[in-house]
Amino acid sequence: MEEVPQGCPGTGSAQAGRGASCQGCPNQRLCASGAGAAPDPAIEEIKEKLKTVKHKILVLSGKGGVGKSTFSAHLAHGLAEDENTQVALLDIDICGPSIPKMMGLEGEQVHQSGSGWSPVFLEDNLGVMSVGFLLSSPDDAVIWRGPKKNGMIKQFLRDVDWGEVDYLIVDTPPGTSDEHLSAVQYLSAAHVDGAVIITTPQEVSLQDVRKEISFCHKVKLPIIGVVENMTVFVCPKCKKESQIFPPTTGGAEVLCQDLKIPLLGKVPLDPHIGKSCDKGQSFLIDAPDSPAALAYRGIIQKIQEFCGLHQPKEEHLISS
Repeated sequence: MEEVPQGCPGTGSAQAGRGASCQGCPNQRLCASGAGAAPDPAIEEIKEKLKTVKHKILVLSGKGGVGKSTFSAHLAHGLAEDENTQVALLDIDICGPSIPKMMGLEGEQVHQSGSGWSPVFLEDNLGVMSVGFLLSSPDDAVIWRGPKKNGMIKQFLRDVDWGEVDYLIVDTPPGTSDEHLSAVQYLSAAHVDGAVIITTPQEVSLQDVRKEISFCHKVKLPIIGVVENMTVFVCPKCKKESQIFPPTTGGAEVLCQDLKIPLLGKVPLDPHIGKSCDKGQSFLIDAPDSPAALAYRGIIQKIQEFCGLHQPKEEHLISS
């Protein structure tokens, strides 16, 4: 996993791509494009393309396996329960695209029209795009170096015809690597509401969350808040709670207090979540009254409130 190098000046700095710490970084040329070199014309093209997208949310995690894609899928499901809300889910986890499986869209293909790539629609108000739709088999490995992955992300952001959308959710791979820098840079002119960071309670996960938070600060990406997944296991029979991943350093709650970042909520470990994802169904519909579903809904409401408070005042945005 590649991380932001020690001493990284950040993509917004005049030294981006030019400082001593930039030497050897695979993103050196990408960062340098914003430090005196001609900016990538795709940045303005993407800004124009996404004028009809009201809110843009990145979902990040320091580690894999903490439930980031699961959260992205259910954030999309939850928002789309309102038939008047148009939702788009973009999967830029190039090497591990799990969104097609979780959304029940495996085997679907992307079609091209005069206005660009058409997303695959799960519902009339929920469109999905993933590199998984471009593979001949879900078992095919994507073995690409950074520049090709960056080019794919650029194409997704510039060429997909989402139409008028209230929420664009971008599911990213774990870590702070090429894909994250590309997404942040290409969306720099299009106004990103912020990032939701996913973790589990144990310190080994929180260590990488701190790096993710540092990354957000360096690239000036607002943080909507942190979600703690798998907080406790609630027995479906006796309702007793058990800590599967003990929060030895206080979990996400203490981390958020220390770093003055909102804790959006804690989601209990529920086997039905994994079963729903494997079946490509919404856990929020399968088990609407479960503690985990109620936690999800509370988190989704907080994200909606954040986006409502930070809505940019531009004439081209969709009216509420």
